Amino acid sequence: MIETVHIDGAPATVEDLSAALVSNYAAFTTFQHEPGGVRGLDLHLSRLASSSLELFGQSVPDARLREFIRTALAGRDERLSVRVQLFLPTITPRRVDAKGRPSVLVRVSGPLPELRGPLRLQSQAYQREVPHLKHAATFGLIRAARQARTASFDDALFVASDGLISEGSIWNIGFIEGQSVIWPRAPMLAGTGQALIERGLMAVGLNSETRPVRLDEVGRFDGAFICNSSTAAAPVSTIDQTRLNTDPRVIEWLKAAWAANPVEAI
Repeated sequence: MIETVHIDGAPATVEDLSAALVSNYAAFTTFQHEPGGVRGLDLHLSRLASSSLELFGQSVPDARLREFIRTALAGRDERLSVRVQLFLPTITPRRVDAKGRPSVLVRVSGPLPELRGPLRLQSQAYQREVPHLKHAATFGLIRAARQARTASFDDALFVASDGLISEGSIWNIGFIEGQSVIWPRAPMLAGTGQALIERGLMAVGLNSETRPVRLDEVGRFDGAFICNSSTAAAPVSTIDQTRLNTDPRVIEWLKAAWAANPVEAI
């Protein structure tokens, strides 16, 4: 399909796009549109609101965001990938103190495929800058993922200097311990895919706990998986040299938990 980009409800011009490209001082969220709407749309809108307040001092009302997204979709109701990015064109490296309500960029493209497992992860000492925000400064995480691929792994798992596991390049990680999902506690992004699973765990007979998880204890778990807004759950088979025997049935339960969330109309 042809990718489309709108800014503040209108098709983006070259001038509009150049302002968005020259600075990575921006927050965004990405979600998969399905027939009827989006699972966890409230999570994405909440993320944009809190990020906008922190970065720009002003938020964009949810009603306005919804309007811009509907305009960019142009009445289409199939499976699509949507990125909503907030940026302020007047903020530049030479004018860092500019203030105002951010512009809203909405990119619509073909649906993203799910990440497929089993995945082999390489631990790397890395933490994203301002990790609780989903921001446009992606150089470090892309470099980490490329280094993992060069070393014959599928992706990078970020670990702090004290050995605590946090997240991956574009996903969260969860560990399986009996009938429980163990989420790592560390500076990281609270993922929307993670939240969707958490909301649906009770429906599939699982529970969860959030606690610090150290790299040297991953071999004690019954398995691990990754998740994000386009991937309900993909099994992890290896972290560095440690093998994990993730039960395929648990992956199906996690996918069911994710799918238990209703599709919300935009």
